Amino acid sequence: MKRVIKYIIVILIAAVLVGTFVFLFRKSKPAEVRYSELTATRTDIARTTVITGRIVPRNEVNIKPQINGIIAEIFKEAGQTVQKDEVIARLTVIPDMNSLSAAQSRVRLSDINLKQVQSNYDREKALYDKNLVSTEEFEKAEQSLFQAKEERAAAQEALEVIRDGVSSSNATSSSTLIRSTISGLILDIPVKVGNSVIQANTLNDGTTVATIANMNDLIFEGQIDETEVGSLYESMPLKITIGALPDFSCDASLEYISPKAVESNGSNQFKVKAAVSVDGSRTIRSGYSANAEIELEKLENVLSVPESALEFIREGTFVQVRQENGTYRPVSIETGISDGINIQVKSGLEEGDVVRGPIIIEDDEEEKETPSEE
Repeated sequence: MKRVIKYIIVILIAAVLVGTFVFLFRKSKPAEVRYSELTATRTDIARTTVITGRIVPRNEVNIKPQINGIIAEIFKEAGQTVQKDEVIARLTVIPDMNSLSAAQSRVRLSDINLKQVQSNYDREKALYDKNLVSTEEFEKAEQSLFQAKEERAAAQEALEVIRDGVSSSNATSSSTLIRSTISGLILDIPVKVGNSVIQANTLNDGTTVATIANMNDLIFEGQIDETEVGSLYESMPLKITIGALPDFSCDASLEYISPKAVESNGSNQFKVKAAVSVDGSRTIRSGYSANAEIELEKLENVLSVPESALEFIREGTFVQVRQENGTYRPVSIETGISDGINIQVKSGLEEGDVVRGPIIIEDDEEEKETPSEE
């Protein structure tokens, strides 16, 4: 019995050793290399590029006050539409003390002059009624009175403008009322009630009270590399996609190519602009990031093969063409434009030729048998 057990153990050890040697031999044996096969066919090839940029309104206007003051009321808010000359905000004027003092002094002087001229006129009129002075003398006195009254009215109006920002004779065009200069959508109102604002002058751009734009007239702004700008031309069609609206796209027409390059990240970039066509079905916001796809070149019904079949040997381009006996022969070809997947073959191949593609990589996991579910 012990001898039988010994033989069984020896047999098991021998089986394990033989199995191990067989497994190692199979693993050390090089696996057969298999290649995919591709066919030269005729197709349409287009060379495209993508420009990154943003959507902005063509005309964006900053509304600024005509006088210095403090924001007293704001009648609109960002997101509302306004018409031209519609009031956006109202100011409280902060008068300059020197100008105010000079205007008050001018009013007092005009009062003194008016009283003197009025007295002279009254005397001349009394004498004229008694035929003691000539008509010419009386008309001179009357003219002086009219001039003195006009000067008094002008001085009073100037005082009201400096003190209140508006005169009683021109209240409808008050400079304390900040009005929109265009019709459009209010993009931003960066001020609040109580903020001090100043008018534009030679030393300052002035305070922006509101930013307004016509959102029905949008353009795409982006930059393109100098290697591709030579293929662009005005009125070239573009396809616009917006990152914030993944299911939305629209057409555009190229209308501006900058004549001067700007260096960016070590390369020369040219600024481009395109008019965007929107139908109003979606809300497009100013500043949206967008991509513009441009078709630089397109060929129809040309012989092509996938780029994965190409081999580059000594600065030449080759493909491995399958022979009748199943082997492959390297053939030099002349290539043209590429769309990133397929490339044009100008010479060296015929339609229907089978060429060698990439190596087929078998997934070991797929070869393993999947255990059946009980």
